[in-house]
Amino acid sequence: MSYQTVIVLDFGGQYKELIARRVRECGVYSVILPGDVDLERIKSMAPIGIILTGGPDSVYREGAPRCDKALFDLGVPILGICYGLQLMVYSTGGTVSPCDVSEYGRTEMTVDTACVLFRGLAASQIGLMSHTDQVSVLPEGFRNAGSTDHCPNAAIANDDRRLYGVQFHPEVENTPNGTTMIHNFLYQVCGATGDYDMRDYEAVMIEQIRKQVGSEHVILGLSGGVDSSVCAALLAKAIPGQLHCIFVDHGLMRKNEGDEVEAAFSGRDLDFIRVNAEAHFLEKLKGVTDPEQKRKIIGAEFVRMFEAESAKLGDVKFLAQGTIYPDVIESGAWNSATIKSHHNVGGLPDDIRFTGLVEPLRGLFKDEVRALGRQLGLPKAFVERQPFPGPGLAVRVIGEITKEKLDMLRDADAIFREEMAKASAVADQYFAVLTDTKSVGVIGDFRTYGYTVALRAVRTTDFMTCTPADLGFDLLTRVASRIPNEVKGISRVVYDITGKPPGTIEWE
Repeated sequence: MSYQTVIVLDFGGQYKELIARRVRECGVYSVILPGDVDLERIKSMAPIGIILTGGPDSVYREGAPRCDKALFDLGVPILGICYGLQLMVYSTGGTVSPCDVSEYGRTEMTVDTACVLFRGLAASQIGLMSHTDQVSVLPEGFRNAGSTDHCPNAAIANDDRRLYGVQFHPEVENTPNGTTMIHNFLYQVCGATGDYDMRDYEAVMIEQIRKQVGSEHVILGLSGGVDSSVCAALLAKAIPGQLHCIFVDHGLMRKNEGDEVEAAFSGRDLDFIRVNAEAHFLEKLKGVTDPEQKRKIIGAEFVRMFEAESAKLGDVKFLAQGTIYPDVIESGAWNSATIKSHHNVGGLPDDIRFTGLVEPLRGLFKDEVRALGRQLGLPKAFVERQPFPGPGLAVRVIGEITKEKLDMLRDADAIFREEMAKASAVADQYFAVLTDTKSVGVIGDFRTYGYTVALRAVRTTDFMTCTPADLGFDLLTRVASRIPNEVKGISRVVYDITGKPPGTIEWE
């Protein structure tokens, strides 16, 4: 790469790819490497800066993730975040101890505006905290640059060595000025010039696809969602004439979605194949209630369908997937804690017949995927479509999956989406969930005993954190009235106002 590079060293934190995304958002190229990577490799890349990620461990525990202590003597600017701050302190002679009071969530803090990280900001800031350990003794040469009521060293600085650390997470939306702090580190400490943009990233991915695939053919599971649509457009540009798009209709789609996908892609310059497999998937999912098992069953059956169809096409060696960064993060890659497995990541069987996987979006967040889609000329309807999980409604029907439950949820979800559109409501993702809770209701003059539907609508740009969308009482009331009256089997509607963290966007 000819442009400047910042290395993100991974110590198992959930937000490592988000850190890399924020760096690229600031116009600087970033790569992620394991925390214990050899120093010679770091030197060979000549980074302008290094960022140490968070992680779930305690730095003083035997066997905890560590880096070579000589990293801090390279003369390269370093920013430590959460565990990364603690590792910096531990490695340079300071002390890290358990907290008297642990901190989680948005936390008020006071920062030193003379510190380069906080230049141009007010002294009072909000930062997302998530820690049970803290810096109790600063290493020689470091000074305090921020604090909270319970964390005396929420930010530290060693200007002479260009070493900085923050206990909070500047990379997430819940730290409102976090991107400015990262930008200050990149441009005022590392000397960044901003020579990277998505055009470069697209070119790199196309080159990688061509190098990996060569003259072989590729099968893509096309759902019509943002990820698979952008993946299809990118692959078609990289390897024209070598792409076969298979749409497996597992019967777990939203209302009328299968027909809409076929109508949108059948007329395009793609080898489009539709497989109607609702009965097959429902049989495989019969009696299954555990969400992880659902995901793995659906992932495995998807691949089997691909294999069956690819056999008709000849010797197709590669399977493409629209895997993106949040899928990888939540599935426990890079030694991070597993939150939930995604069918693109955790559900592939060991005996998969394809030579390899092609995952060109694996390094992108949702907003980057949308930007790439616009860059590739995809229609607005596909680029701006809200996310839909690979396992579909299987993870939005809590408990056992049945055709009856799926149809109830499809109708309820369609009503919710219709009312959201009529009201021009603002939300980045919204959907209905059919819970496994039943309650008594009244429809007309009759007693009912039906399922409870939960509505979910969130505001987010990175899909790693979110806040509940304020939809207004009138809109929610209309939806709560229509669904029980129009969808047989549902008697109650509730609205989920849980943020992420502590929840996830999906229920399962």
